[in-house]
Amino acid sequence: MASSDKSPSALATDGEPRPPGQPMTVEQHVIDKGSQILQSLKPVKKMSQHACTFASYSHDMTRHIETHHYITRLNQDFLQCAVYDTDHAHGCLIGIEYIISDRIFEDLPPDEQKLWHSHAYEIKSGLWVNPRVPGIIEKPELENLVKTYGKFWCTWQVDRGDKLPLGAPALMMSPQPVNLGQVSPELLHARDRKYNISTEALRASRVEFPEPEWINPQADYWKQHGKGFAIDIKLTDMILRAPFP
Repeated sequence: MASSDKSPSALATDGEPRPPGQPMTVEQHVIDKGSQILQSLKPVKKMSQHACTFASYSHDMTRHIETHHYITRLNQDFLQCAVYDTDHAHGCLIGIEYIISDRIFEDLPPDEQKLWHSHAYEIKSGLWVNPRVPGIIEKPELENLVKTYGKFWCTWQVDRGDKLPLGAPALMMSPQPVNLGQVSPELLHARDRKYNISTEALRASRVEFPEPEWINPQADYWKQHGKGFAIDIKLTDMILRAPFP
């Protein structure tokens, strides 16, 4: 089963891609509230930023989606993001993205680099925004992100109406200033209206952001080679022997 356009199940919907299920019970609400009080939830509480941007499927660059990244910074060179389809409380977790500095990226094997995308255009064009954060505050962070690379796996293709995370994960690519890499104007205008922003104005305000010295051509692989990546799920022999006596 490949991460293709064809939905792998009849569990597609003609409306909101929300999972099937009954409303939460009182007992479940009590458990959730109690856990919030009694448990540390440290990894979740380390999320410190919300970014809204766009992505395309590596195997089908005509499909663009709006994404909401909730970002944790592990160190100066590594960020990890839980990616949702919306910033509403009922948002679906649709994937994960790892973001690394150019220093780390250059040390990756070439075959690994093919799975990553650059962020320079995404940032400088105004597509990546930190909603409600003033430009003067976000500027240093964005200038650093210009030089980074990301690997984004989508596990729930809500744009095709899937009610559940179905099939294989899909590798995602960042917007680029060439034909298939350009974000749908309708999608962009809807995002701008929602946050009362202008991508054009943001693009103009970021003109002076320093350009990366170079963008490794192994990233954004499709631009150079016209090929994307998809995952196939296949049966395989299991390792049946326990790794201990």
